[in-house]
Amino acid sequence: MPPDNLIDSEELRHLEDLRGGRREAFDFIYAKYSKMLLPKMHRMIKIPEIVEELLQDVFLKVWLNRAEIDLNKSFKSWIFTIAQNTIYAYYRKLALDVKMQKHLLETFAEFYEQTEDYIFSKERLSLLNEAIEKLPAQRKEIFRLCRIEGKSYQEAAEILSLSPSTVSNQLVSATKYIRRYVFFHAQEFILLCIAAYLKR
Repeated sequence: MPPDNLIDSEELRHLEDLRGGRREAFDFIYAKYSKMLLPKMHRMIKIPEIVEELLQDVFLKVWLNRAEIDLNKSFKSWIFTIAQNTIYAYYRKLALDVKMQKHLLETFAEFYEQTEDYIFSKERLSLLNEAIEKLPAQRKEIFRLCRIEGKSYQEAAEILSLSPSTVSNQLVSATKYIRRYVFFHAQEFILLCIAAYLKR
């Protein structure tokens, strides 16, 4: 069996045909790689109907993105990455269900109550910025002034012509939203979600 980064001549021919849009080439790739993907997907998602649905999603993405197939790189690695991302997207969608969020917050209470160092770390900077942008205008400005610029409640209140108590209340709400947003969108959380799901 050739290494992952090598493609046998028959597969190479079919991949070339697949890039050109030939359906029989797609059928060949589907038959070969669905057998490889199914066991791994079943280990991560133990509901056969869901696995089958996600497998179809994977190959739909292969078909729609066939022009991106690089014949000089491992097709196996490419399709396995698509499958992994498809599964992560499924768990992310599952995690955004209100009942599931409640369960997961209870299950991972200690992880959820991470310090601000977790929220403001470089690895989560893009998530933090996404969360901040989703805040209402006033709440966003309060968060920026107090948490990013380090101003006191009194200083922020004077800048925005608000009372310190309003600043405090708005900051609590903003921090709660941001913490929740970062928690439910972080890659570590998706892995925890998978682990919890598999233990059910």
